[in-house]
Amino acid sequence: MIVLTGGVARRRTPVPAAGFGLAVLLGVAATVAGTVVPVVGAPVFAVALGVLLSPLARRRSEAWEPGLGLARGVVLQVSVVLLGARMSLGEVASVGAESLPVLVGTLAVCLLAAWWVGRRLGVPRDLRTLIGVGTGICGASAIAATTPAIRAKSDDVAYAISTIFLFNVAAVLAFPPLGHALGLSEQAFGLFAGTAVNDTSSVVAAAGAYGDDAVAYAVVVKLARTLMIIPIVLVLATLTRRRAAVPETSRARVAVSLVPWFLVAFLAVAALHTAGLIPAAGQAALQQVALLLIAVALAAVGLATDVAALRRAGARPLLLGLILWVAVSVTSLALPRLLG
Repeated sequence: MIVLTGGVARRRTPVPAAGFGLAVLLGVAATVAGTVVPVVGAPVFAVALGVLLSPLARRRSEAWEPGLGLARGVVLQVSVVLLGARMSLGEVASVGAESLPVLVGTLAVCLLAAWWVGRRLGVPRDLRTLIGVGTGICGASAIAATTPAIRAKSDDVAYAISTIFLFNVAAVLAFPPLGHALGLSEQAFGLFAGTAVNDTSSVVAAAGAYGDDAVAYAVVVKLARTLMIIPIVLVLATLTRRRAAVPETSRARVAVSLVPWFLVAFLAVAALHTAGLIPAAGQAALQQVALLLIAVALAAVGLATDVAALRRAGARPLLLGLILWVAVSVTSLALPRLLG
């Protein structure tokens, strides 16, 4: 942003507080609204308020983006870490092991469908790959990790993220009523949300509208699902290098760089809980703080929404995203019943 001071043009450095303050304000308002209308829940209110004000945020994007990025990035990650205070390492391991067949099944269905349906629809290879990993693994995070591995163009990245975001919002709004209609327990819904919703923020939003236990279960499932990005990106990077005849870098170094820091921190907090170092009162307080931070992060996600970008994405990527979203959702609901 350029301002004039004494006739001299100076560049004003954006400060994180500008957008962050609005995200906090909307997060608090959403938390209050969620308390009044618990059926809807704070996460949905936060996303909705953010989207409603997104045109204002985009007009001030240069000044507000640092704060919004902080809220939807670090703040969301910290909230996930704090959720570890309610779970022991034994519970984390149990949830991860129980969900693994569903995670692998949904990912396989998604990637195969992305390859086959995407080719039939005429969606370019890199774009269908980005939409496939975004839907099957972890939304924008998977797209960001995959982009350098396959050397995707910026337009493809923008289309993929816009497509994924549309179905994230649809999942947040549609999945909780669907779960109630199917009579899913909070644990069953947590598994469903953790395997069928894309971004971590949307997983937390959908599960948060269902119940606290659903959030805790869904977060562990989602973190286990996030780790699947490591082998997928390594395979894609290897294939891309072979096509381009580029020397390979250390696989171990790439794998380590893909492990999210908040996963390690989540496990560390769960270890403290396992050791009995977090009292019951502290667990309850950290849970409330985590839920508030989630609302702040989701408000920032809503504020950063580019509605025009969704329109520019076109019909074919959106149709592919819809087909993959339905395929993953159906597989996520069907596999637990088939596997008992």
